[in-house]
Amino acid sequence: APHAEDVDVVIRTAGEMRLSNFLTWHATYAEYVCATELWPEFGIGPYHTALREFQGRERRFGGV
Repeated sequence: APHAEDVDVVIRTAGEMRLSNFLTWHATYAEYVCATELWPEFGIGPYHTALREFQGRERRFGGV
């Protein structure tokens, strides 16, 4: 969508380490967090774990 906000974090479930062209343009500078749980088992605990991991990162938005 042309007016959608940029994405800050993408949580990928099932331990997958690939992007699969998901939100290619909107997630350009997003941080990716991989969770080992499958989607049906991904609940509030793993969600909070993923957010804590994201919050601990230093974002550089494409910089080195």
